[in-house]
Parts: sequence; C-alpha cells; structure tokens
Amino acid sequence: MLADSTPRTTVSFYKYHQIENPQGFRDGLFARWNELSVLGRTYIASEGINAQISVPTENFETFVEDLFTIDFLNGIRLNTAVDEGKSFYALKVKLRNKIVADGIEDPKFDPSNTGKYLNAEEWNNQLSDPNTVVVDMRNHYEYEVGHFKGAIEIPSDTFREQLPMAADMMKGNEEKNIIMYCTGGIRCEKASAYMLHQGFKNVFHVEGGIINYAHQADEAGIEKKFIGKNFVFDNRLGERITADIIANCHQCGKPADTHTNCL
Repeated sequence: MLADSTPRTTVSFYKYHQIENPQGFRDGLFARWNELSVLGRTYIASEGINAQISVPTENFETFVEDLFTIDFLNGIRLNTAVDEGKSFYALKVKLRNKIVADGIEDPKFDPSNTGKYLNAEEWNNQLSDPNTVVVDMRNHYEYEVGHFKGAIEIPSDTFREQLPMAADMMKGNEEKNIIMYCTGGIRCEKASAYMLHQGFKNVFHVEGGIINYAHQADEAGIEKKFIGKNFVFDNRLGERITADIIANCHQCGKPADTHTNCL
C-alpha cells in the first residue's frame, strides 16, 4: 500500500440505529467492501455503525450506490477528507458493544434524543452569541493542535471520562446555549443526547463535526472559526484546517502540531 499510487477517497460516516443481527450485518458488509478494495476501520454494534474508510476513487460511485441500498444508510451524510493522503492499509470491520464507548449504564438513556444540528453558518453565529458556551468533546491531544475559538476543553483521555465531566463543568450554565463539537459528529451527537438526559435544555452540536464544518465553510465562503489542525484517527493523524500552528513540540518546545506514532 505504501507504494500503491491508486487514487483513493477517504470518507467517514456513522449512524445510530438498532441492528438486530450485528454479526450477519458485519460479515455481509466486509464481503461487499472487500470486493471494492475498501480499506479502513469500521465498528458495528447493536446501536449502529461507525466507519472510517478509504475507497479507490474509481470505485467510489459504486460504493455509494451499494451503501445506499441499505435502508437505514440510504442518503446518509458522508464526510470526505479535508486533506487526502494514505489513511488506511487494511480493511477491518469489528463488532463492538457500542460504536462509541461511553460508559453509560442508565437504561433510560436514549442516544437518538440528540441536540439540534447546526450548519457552519449557524455555528459561527452561535459562537458570537455571548449566551453561548462551546464545548470540545475530543481528547486533550486533539484539542491541543486545533480547536474552535473560545472552546472549553474537557481534559481527559477518553470519551467515557468526558461525559460526566462535561455535565459537571456545565453546571450553572443551564440557561445558556451549549454547543458541542468533535471530529466527525459521532461523539458530540451522543454527548448532546447525554446533556439533554442530564436536564440541560438548549443543546446544539455541529452537523458532521469539524470535517463537515470545514467543507461547508469553504463552500459558503465564510470564515473558519476553527484554528489549526483537526486530529484524525488514521495514518494521516491530522487534517489542516487553517495555517495556524497553535501547539508546541513536547520535546524541544518549538511550534509544532505534527503527531507522530512512536510505535
């Protein structure tokens, strides 16, 4: 794959949906995608699907047509990469208890009862509202290299740790607009549902995460309020949204926002 020059399109998508037979769904999906030379990492659970994959560009239209034959995925939003590159080197479709590990055990929690979507223009307008609190629902090393102006960091290593921390940190802001974001939308969507479950009323999240926000901002010709680089969980380890370098090297202290997989 390192030497392969085949043009590829990196795409991600997710959907919270009850899947009755996750194993059968997983096996069928793997077989279909393997025929199309899809690479990447996908999690299947009874609560839905979370996919981050790379498709040969010449097969992309066929891939989309096939994907849309699955009823609950028909017409789903596909987040294509902001910065293309070699993202994946194998196809892995795995079963999980949840597509996002959240640590929530409350049977009354409904992940489908989410906050309201905001597109890029609406998001920018909310950011300028003094009655708004913006919350970053990503890990600390993601926040470090890029985030929205004025965003509050929930300092943790895992999403399951962040959820109760976010609810605790937002106490006293019950009357404000709480707007949340993450990389591609899957974490902030569940986080918005959790905040509603905790009694907060005015909860919003950016549609499709930072990836979709960047595309929408470019298409609309509006200012990007996200500064720096968007960390992504593949071999690229980041997509540049703006030229700003807001982090520093942990070894020498100079400006740097390039993550390296030391392994």
